Amino acid sequence: MDLKLSGKRAAVAAASKGLGFGTAAALAAEGARVVICGRDRATVDAAVARLGPHAVGLVADVSTSAGASGFVSAAADALGGPLDILVTNGGGPPPGTFASTPFEQYAPALERSLLSVVAMCQAAVPAMRANKWGRIVAITSISVRQPIAVLMLSNMARAGVTGFLKTLATEVAGDGVTVNSLQPGSHATDRIRQMSPNLAAAAAAIPTGVLGDPADFGAFAAFLCSDQAKFVTGAHIQVDGGAYSGLM
Repeated sequence: MDLKLSGKRAAVAAASKGLGFGTAAALAAEGARVVICGRDRATVDAAVARLGPHAVGLVADVSTSAGASGFVSAAADALGGPLDILVTNGGGPPPGTFASTPFEQYAPALERSLLSVVAMCQAAVPAMRANKWGRIVAITSISVRQPIAVLMLSNMARAGVTGFLKTLATEVAGDGVTVNSLQPGSHATDRIRQMSPNLAAAAAAIPTGVLGDPADFGAFAAFLCSDQAKFVTGAHIQVDGGAYSGLM
């Protein structure tokens, strides 16, 4: 299927590895011109080499509002025009429970995982609306639907992102801009290897019996950016191998 993304200008945050890289690779394979970012130049350069000649790598830290909006502006400059596609992504705040998390950590968590997304959207969406075409895809977490006990800060911030995106989707739908989020469960990334030393046990806890493939995740994200997905907006879709057990 031709997703009609050839020549589209795309920025994928925090995409030097993991699900961000999988998404950038899928967009690049569809002919999009892709800008990625990461905090380490060597890692970014290695990722760009794998993505191919139409990819650009920037060193940027999207954990702050200024860094996030700066990435969008720099990506548009690198591509020679406003973005058609924005994929928001970034590492989560530190783990902790209600009892172990001091009040002072809440504001930085919101800055990292909520306000950074707002900042990226504020930098990208006006031009999309003016051009009457745009795609926003946010990579969040399955914890939005099913909070993870030791991730108090992430649960809070990701849920806030979901409310923001749902409201934004309604506001810009008439301008040809879609806004959706993907809620990943456990995928075979460096992060899951760090958090779950026993990968076999992590896979056994998933109904499919295997960890997710970042390339498959990226292909689904690319579809949401396609012309064919123009009637899908305001959706928040779990990509978790059936791990989420709720009905809604």
